[in-house]
Amino acid sequence: MKLVRFGASGAEKPGLVDADGRIRDISSVVADLAGDGLSDDSISTLRALDPASLPLVPEGVRLGACVGRVGNFIAVGLNYADHAAESGMAVPSEPVLFNKAPSCVVGPDDTVLIPRGSEKTDWEVELAVVIGKRASYVSEAEALDYVAGFCVCNDVSERAYQIERGGQWMKGKGCPTFGPLGPWLVTRDEVDTSDLAMTLSVNGERVQNGSTSTMVFKVPFLIHYISQFLILEPGDVITTGTPPGVGMGMKPPRYLKPGDRMEVSIAGLGTQRQTVAAA
Repeated sequence: MKLVRFGASGAEKPGLVDADGRIRDISSVVADLAGDGLSDDSISTLRALDPASLPLVPEGVRLGACVGRVGNFIAVGLNYADHAAESGMAVPSEPVLFNKAPSCVVGPDDTVLIPRGSEKTDWEVELAVVIGKRASYVSEAEALDYVAGFCVCNDVSERAYQIERGGQWMKGKGCPTFGPLGPWLVTRDEVDTSDLAMTLSVNGERVQNGSTSTMVFKVPFLIHYISQFLILEPGDVITTGTPPGVGMGMKPPRYLKPGDRMEVSIAGLGTQRQTVAAA
């Protein structure tokens, strides 16, 4: 099942995508795709609906982030060995974790803003996990039971802020608009995360072309691992790392500039399309 949030920023409603690719309004059934709206019971209720009985949403409506009220937005660094190599960093023995600010979350096709003074804003296609129920000290074998679904994330990053200004990576990861999520939240029963094709293009040029099969730490382990350090709540997002092809790794490095257009895709999870502008 493909779930979406649609409408003006800050006033999104929940919807589902029917068999013909049209969006149906489910706001009479669930208030939002957030919190308890992501539980197994809620997902089961939505799955039992007859889409034809639900109101159609006008075509061309804006899509918001596919999950609302994100609490923890946790990112995994250097989780693809070839990306670690292009970054000049060692493959970690344990997952590298950092936070993206929940305030950076935007819709899949919203404008991405280059921060004031930035000269090294970069792109990263990533598989994101949306948590569906409270998770603490979860076993790896049971980890996927705590997932509501999966979506595309563009982990937009300012490399000078991240690497050159000391302290934590989060400085370059949580700027406004640096967390596009969606277009869809695809429920866990429809996704096998072991080998999903991942691509990102800038101005029509394919720059990232990878697969989740080359992750160092797989999705179940990441959920298990993170739950040893903190409680994951419904609506929390884990974005799981990027394959090679980021601007920082090019020779010479290449970064985003106003007017650039990105297209970000993961097989079965949809495509994001963003235009870049100056903040």
